[in-house]
Amino acid sequence: MSQPAAAPHPAGRTLNPVYSALPTTIFEVMSGLARTHDAVNLGQGFPDDPGPLDVRQKAADAVLNGWNQYPPMMGLPELRQAAAMHYRHWQGLDLDPESEIMVTSGATEALAGALFALIEPGDEVVLFQPLYDAYLPLVLRAGGVPRLVRLEPPSWRITAEQLSRVFSPRTKLVLFNNPQNPTGVVHSREELQLIADHCIAFDALAVCDDVWEHVVFDGRRHLPLMALPGMRDRTVKIGSAGKIFGMTGWKVGMVCAAPELMRVLSKTHQFLTFTTPPNLQAAVAYGLGKDDSYFEDMRAQLQRARDRLAGGLSALGFPVLPSAGTYFLSIDLSALDPALDDEAFCLDLVRTHGVAAIPVSAFYAQDPVRSVVRFCFAKRDGTLDAALDRLQNAIAVYR
Repeated sequence: MSQPAAAPHPAGRTLNPVYSALPTTIFEVMSGLARTHDAVNLGQGFPDDPGPLDVRQKAADAVLNGWNQYPPMMGLPELRQAAAMHYRHWQGLDLDPESEIMVTSGATEALAGALFALIEPGDEVVLFQPLYDAYLPLVLRAGGVPRLVRLEPPSWRITAEQLSRVFSPRTKLVLFNNPQNPTGVVHSREELQLIADHCIAFDALAVCDDVWEHVVFDGRRHLPLMALPGMRDRTVKIGSAGKIFGMTGWKVGMVCAAPELMRVLSKTHQFLTFTTPPNLQAAVAYGLGKDDSYFEDMRAQLQRARDRLAGGLSALGFPVLPSAGTYFLSIDLSALDPALDDEAFCLDLVRTHGVAAIPVSAFYAQDPVRSVVRFCFAKRDGTLDAALDRLQNAIAVYR
């Protein structure tokens, strides 16, 4: 895949094309239109509540009564210990908090640091599209050569045939998001095993974006790729306290990797953000130790919201795709009209009917699926019901 053309600087200098040539994203467009048209915004991927009170109180107490100077670069010892205990309890991982866990200023920093640390110019990187919008610019900026696997509705499944087309002796790493944004799919153990088999066969690393690891439904438990045989020392696992506790603005990431990898990852972290607010780290350490009931109740509430929106959309006549995790579910317009375009549909939906959603084609770098629209269900009942009320008029147009 070629890089975009560089944009000229007013003084005649050429700026870096990876970022200077990026267009305005559909996410910015839809958020702006939602404000302009006073729309119910189901495009934005965050809850409309403030998060657990006790965790917020811990952060407030820590900023008032705790340490507000630089914490250790690798993270507060209490948070690294809490993360090790948390992942042992929930995912069966045995991690050394001293040498295998690092705290970053959000999962995006962790992703950037991992890609910058591990990719050399010309290395091939396997990615799955639809893909989170930060992945491709970061891979390109690190000098990587993207090798894209195109996933398709309704199952979005990964196959051995797909992987055989993109893995090669030049493959350095695979960037894997599970549960997956935007589709809401939770990839099966068989799919994870296919990825593990290819990583081992081609001596490739795996950078795993596991930020949705606790946001899984219908009795599922997250299975990290790191836990599969042969993957322990070749996987970088990235978690997000913002997603675990539904406070996306907190930007506290947790990186897990074997010591040999962590030594390199820590160097990129040192020269990106160096550290993360200590009060938030203290609060996250407390939160990770909460009783199982907190995490189970959180999932149950989100599952109920998922079912409320899915049931409402289905009752109106929208074809709803399964969602097993994340804050998102999608509809497939091709069942309404094969000629419908997801971006045109979303623009009309927000302008005419006052509901903002995101076209999934925006998550493809090439050959996009153009029939799927993503909604965020991590909202209050009143917000979801208001959106469904407005969507009654929309479905009458497209039937």
